[in-house]
Amino acid sequence: VQLQASGGGAVQAGGSLRLSCVASGNIFSIYDMGWYRQAPGKQRELVARITTGGSTDYVDSVRGRFTISRDNAKNTGYLEMNSLKPEDTAAYYCHAEIKRSRYDLRRGYWGQGTLVTVSS
Repeated sequence: VQLQASGGGAVQAGGSLRLSCVASGNIFSIYDMGWYRQAPGKQRELVARITTGGSTDYVDSVRGRFTISRDNAKNTGYLEMNSLKPEDTAAYYCHAEIKRSRYDLRRGYWGQGTLVTVSS
C-alpha cells in the first residue's frame, strides 16, 4: 500500500492550494483519512481528518479556511486550502487507516510530504 501526496507549492498570502492523496496497492477498505503538517522546528500536528462516512474535524487554526474531502471510488483524499497564511507554511503529510483484506488489521499509512510555502 502506498499513499502519494501532491499539490504543494509556493503561494502568496491569501492564495489557495489543493492537496491530493491517492492510495494504491492492495486495498480492501480505507477508513479515516487525515492531513498532518510539520513546520521546521515544530512537531507534526493534525490539520484535518475525515471518516469513511464523511464526518470532518479541523484544528482551530484552519477551521473555515481548509476543507477536507474524499472520493472513495478513487481512493483519494483532498485538502482544499484557502486564505493561506504564512503560518501555514509546512510539509503536509496525508495519513490513512487501511485494511488490505477482510481479515487484515487496520493499519496506518503515511504519504510522503508535500511542501507548502506561503509568503507574506
